[in-house]
Amino acid sequence: MDLIPSFSVDHTRIVPGIFESRVDTLGEELVTTFDVRLKKPNAEPAIDPAAMHTMEHIVATYLRNHPKWKDKLIYWGPMGCLTGFYIIVKGRPAARDMYPIILDSFRYVSEFEGEVPGATAENCGKYLMHDLPMAKWEAKRYVEYLTRAKEENIFEYPKTERLTLEDGQAFFDS
Repeated sequence: MDLIPSFSVDHTRIVPGIFESRVDTLGEELVTTFDVRLKKPNAEPAIDPAAMHTMEHIVATYLRNHPKWKDKLIYWGPMGCLTGFYIIVKGRPAARDMYPIILDSFRYVSEFEGEVPGATAENCGKYLMHDLPMAKWEAKRYVEYLTRAKEENIFEYPKTERLTLEDGQAFFDS
């Protein structure tokens, strides 16, 4: 079987950022999936599952109530590797177009006070698995990264080319 697009990206070169992962056609509509990467894969510790769960709840609630984005949002959820999230939206915005809403969403998490939305037994399948202080810490760290990173590093997956050495071993070069 062919690898899916998100597994076909060289994860040894990914850095935190906002990347177009794929564009799909549903009927006559385009939908775009973005990789909202908070951690460098295989180089930093993964996000704690309870903090990830909390960020998922807060950002999903924020986006689904946002005047501009609530009707464009199809999905917001964590990556299985716990290094980031996927957001799927209607249309074909560029990664740069997603920057303001992603930045605002994580600022919102970093400053969030009160009860985590939907964190009750009636509303959530694992309502006791939340960690608001750690979610706020991770969100603040991501906001700081996005606001100081160079644009060329945070909107496009690193380009790689597979080269083969004389001894048959492969290495990647950009």
